[in-house]
Amino acid sequence: MNTILVTGGAGFIGSHLTDRLLAEKNKVVVFDNLSLGRKSNLKQALQDPNCTFVEGDILNEELLKSLFEQHKFNIIFHLAANSDIARSYANPNVDLDMTFLTTYAILQKMRQYGVKKLMFASTSAIYGQTGGVEVKETYGPLFPASHYGAGKLASEAFISSFAENYGIQAWITRFPNVCGERTTHGILHDFVKKLKKTPEELEVLGDGKQAKPYLYVKDLIDAILFVMSHSDEKINYYNLGVEGQTSVSKIAEFVIEAMNLHAKIRYTGGDRGWVGDVPKFAYNLDKIHQLGWKASYSSDEAVKQAIKNILEQDACSL
Repeated sequence: MNTILVTGGAGFIGSHLTDRLLAEKNKVVVFDNLSLGRKSNLKQALQDPNCTFVEGDILNEELLKSLFEQHKFNIIFHLAANSDIARSYANPNVDLDMTFLTTYAILQKMRQYGVKKLMFASTSAIYGQTGGVEVKETYGPLFPASHYGAGKLASEAFISSFAENYGIQAWITRFPNVCGERTTHGILHDFVKKLKKTPEELEVLGDGKQAKPYLYVKDLIDAILFVMSHSDEKINYYNLGVEGQTSVSKIAEFVIEAMNLHAKIRYTGGDRGWVGDVPKFAYNLDKIHQLGWKASYSSDEAVKQAIKNILEQDACSL
């Protein structure tokens, strides 16, 4: 039985990963400050005696030290980060602290306590403005457009140096847009909230032509664990994604249809929704496909399922 630390484990993706790791009979310690995560996401997990939840900040040196002293971790799954790009636009320190320095703190404790395996949740945001070309893992130069992407890229760099210097083996998995149960923010939530407020009209930022791949969260968890069990280099790095893209205008239509409305769509104009947004993005998935993994949901199917989840979740909270 492995003893695993999942940072950010009460979050949208982290809680799904925690559920899966417990189902595979691991002992899991979830560490989360609950700034974006929710303890309710762990309702099922906390019924398992092999799950321990610790609320706290990774940058709390004493708390992190006690965690590593109390548990002999075999593997770290590091997902804790700020995933709200608009939030860090207003305050760049958010990503310095929550996205980069959390990674550095985890690496330091791995070095000090001899933990040798790390799965790092990276992002397509490290690639920056790509003009919509299919991006391979070897794409460069890398100039992120958001503080979030910059924090993740800096984290990848330090993971590389720690792997080289201290014998740490790393799996860097670069997530695209991810959707599904337990999301708390993002375009799907924004559209649902707007339509509840003004059912006759939906305001859409940009021109609606922005298009990105959306990966269903359970496919993402499958991909993470598949990569870890099928690759064994010192540093293993993969784009995790889905073939196809879903445009903002199509998402707007899906949400309107799912809510049984006849709203008019009003575009604000411009080629992007906000500063730091990447209007068009596509992964080249040859590397992960050659390893033997493909997503079960298409991008459009993932979006439709996620919208259904949000509406069901809202109905249950009434």
